[in-house]
Amino acid sequence: MESLAVTSLLPGLYLVATPIGAARDITLRALDVLGSADLLAAEDTRTLRHLMEIHGIHLSGRPLIAYHDHNGDRVRPVILKALSEGKSVAYASDAGTPLVADPGYQLARAVREAGHLVTTAPGPSAALAALSLSALPSDRFLFEGFLPAAAGARSSVLKDLAAVPATLIFFEAPSRIGQMLSALHEHLGDRQAALCRELTKRFEEVRQGTLSELVQSVSDDPPRGEIVVVVDRDRSETGAADLETALRQALVSMSVKDAASVVAEAASVPRRQVYQLALKLASESGAD
Repeated sequence: MESLAVTSLLPGLYLVATPIGAARDITLRALDVLGSADLLAAEDTRTLRHLMEIHGIHLSGRPLIAYHDHNGDRVRPVILKALSEGKSVAYASDAGTPLVADPGYQLARAVREAGHLVTTAPGPSAALAALSLSALPSDRFLFEGFLPAAAGARSSVLKDLAAVPATLIFFEAPSRIGQMLSALHEHLGDRQAALCRELTKRFEEVRQGTLSELVQSVSDDPPRGEIVVVVDRDRSETGAADLETALRQALVSMSVKDAASVVAEAASVPRRQVYQLALKLASESGAD
């Protein structure tokens, strides 16, 4: 494969999203940035080098340095110096979008505080890929990442999340998935959920069911690979007062039709019932 044409980049830090599995999921803009940046930094230099080789991008004498949680204090000054000299820097995490459960937060913050450009070449994200495959509501969601390994700290976090009116997204390792799902079941109740593993890879799999069913599933057939767990919000019976409050809030920025759809989905209440209430509230307030 021929090397991509060099594209001129403005001086600054470019956060490059890389594939979570299938190498062809990388964007054309990400390839442009990787082919043009003056300095390349990566959570894992071997992974980035391999990705560039697949797509025919050559280093051509450009430096490629490692940047991760363990060497950040030492490497950030190197990157800041390059930026101060008017150079462009591409930073890629191991897989997915930098800063989303990956290193880069301190780097991006330091670069911005130094007055340099920080921008992104967006692309693959395991959290969003799993949400789209889960068949669970996506109108409002919360990405929690990895739960604490210690039981006490994990319980504390889950107690706080129990009342969050949104779909919850977690990462987990195969060795801890059974314990993690049991904790979710204990603290969140038997909600609908999806276990998504090896996304975009050959053995991609999505298991759907209640949390208790998923606990049994991973006991019978332990999953391997990288795992994302998506959990529905609390579907306890919603009272008329709660529906009215939710609709009044939604009607501030939405049409009657859209507000009814969003609230009905979130509350698992028939849309027709919610639409009639929305019409009544809109009429009272003079909304369209």
